[in-house]
Amino acid sequence: MSDLVQQLREQLRHTLDATPWETIGGKRLERYDGKVRDCYIDREKGERIIVVTDRLSAFDAVVGSIPSKGQVLNQLATFWFEKTQHIAPNHMLRVPDPNVMIARECDPLPVELVMRSYLTGVTSTSIWKAYEKGARTFCGHALPEGMTKNQKLPAPILTPSTKAQKGDHDVSVSRAELLAMGRIDPALFDRAAEIASKLFSEGQRHAAAHGLILADTKYEMGIAKDGPNKGEITVIDEIHTPDSSRYWYAEDYEERLARGEEPRSLDKEYVRCWLANEAQWNGDGPPPVMPDDIKIEAARRYIASFEQVTGTPFVPDTREPLARIAAALGAA
Repeated sequence: MSDLVQQLREQLRHTLDATPWETIGGKRLERYDGKVRDCYIDREKGERIIVVTDRLSAFDAVVGSIPSKGQVLNQLATFWFEKTQHIAPNHMLRVPDPNVMIARECDPLPVELVMRSYLTGVTSTSIWKAYEKGARTFCGHALPEGMTKNQKLPAPILTPSTKAQKGDHDVSVSRAELLAMGRIDPALFDRAAEIASKLFSEGQRHAAAHGLILADTKYEMGIAKDGPNKGEITVIDEIHTPDSSRYWYAEDYEERLARGEEPRSLDKEYVRCWLANEAQWNGDGPPPVMPDDIKIEAARRYIASFEQVTGTPFVPDTREPLARIAAALGAA
């Protein structure tokens, strides 16, 4: 057993599944728990304390906890926010703990901006599932005949998605459909779409330079409520992480495509495939219990994605997470 696998096996008993605090810094803050992040909102300061847990979501449900996942996500988001701040402002202010980001409070746009370059996916709302069923238009984009799964699209496309409440399913829509819903101003959407395209191009360029393919990703954006970028579109949540993005190894992509094999991935697609193919679960009813070996392999892939993307070793903080984060935030 490798040292990493042994370390991850030990951490299975100390994953950050949830946060219990009622006050932070002596203040009772507004709280919102997402699928992966627990947020504490300080309206007075205009800041959001984001604790990135080890929870993993798939098919719009929380399916378990993965060792070190929260630290990987938070530190990769930090890397990418710093790297892309010349393209668009983001909400990051400071990172007081490996699992925590203090962010500027923003009013979120009511849409996720999903950029795709490949015909892939296993979820019922994926572009590949739609194509497999005969669709040749996806979110307003015409798709060529004769394509195979995981093949590169003629050009990157934006496929917006409505933002579902926790427990519900997101819905992919075209620009025209989204605007017909009256959810967002056309000019605001087009500006957000332009930012998404530029971010995706930068992400793909950097990934290619590090031996990876950034096949698709999603961005969340909001309007900054205060600070130097008040009123501007601001990138929020996370960016180019294994939760929000699909990363493949570039070196054997073409060979595996020719053989009809799945690309080697460094994202949560591994867990989605296990759920869909082995556990026969696609989001309906309670999720199956993930075996420890699946959790450990998922964690290994998350860590490998960090190291491949950043070119630096991942060094986890293995101290008990709740006590460590509470000390960093003054939480109780």
